[in-house]
Amino acid sequence: MAAKTSKKSAKVAKKAAAKRGAAKRINRRKTASKPRASKSTKSVLLSGGNPQIAKGYGDAPVQAYIAAIPDWKRDIGRRLDALIVRTVPHVYKAVKWNSPFYGIEGDGWFLSFHCFTNYVKVTFFRGTSLRPIPPGESKHNEVRYLDIREDQLDESQFVAWVRQASELPGEKM
Repeated sequence: MAAKTSKKSAKVAKKAAAKRGAAKRINRRKTASKPRASKSTKSVLLSGGNPQIAKGYGDAPVQAYIAAIPDWKRDIGRRLDALIVRTVPHVYKAVKWNSPFYGIEGDGWFLSFHCFTNYVKVTFFRGTSLRPIPPGESKHNEVRYLDIREDQLDESQFVAWVRQASELPGEKM
């Protein structure tokens, strides 16, 4: 009977070892297939020249987005960011859906912008409540847009809209 028990123990031990080996092979495959962090700092540009930046919260992802914007639109992005921060010093920032978002922490987002081939589109989430109303219409009832082309930013009007937008309830996303 002891011989049968030791044979059963040997079989159980052999099966357990085989399972461990299979698990190690599977884990190695999973590890090998994980994307590795790129050493290159060059970002991917999506259609229209909009940078593809990983979702993130805080100033760092927004600055990475702005640094990756091509051509003259990078200067517009820097200027927009500086004006927003100067107007709303406690602004909360994030990159979501490959666009920088600005809001009041706990109150939601009031503004975003996105790069296109020939302009930068600023989105005011409660734009119909701003005075004067920003010119770009949207299929969403409250949203209004401002398209900024090279050297066409009216800073005083933009700052007035940012101030007004930051005082309204934000969009929860």
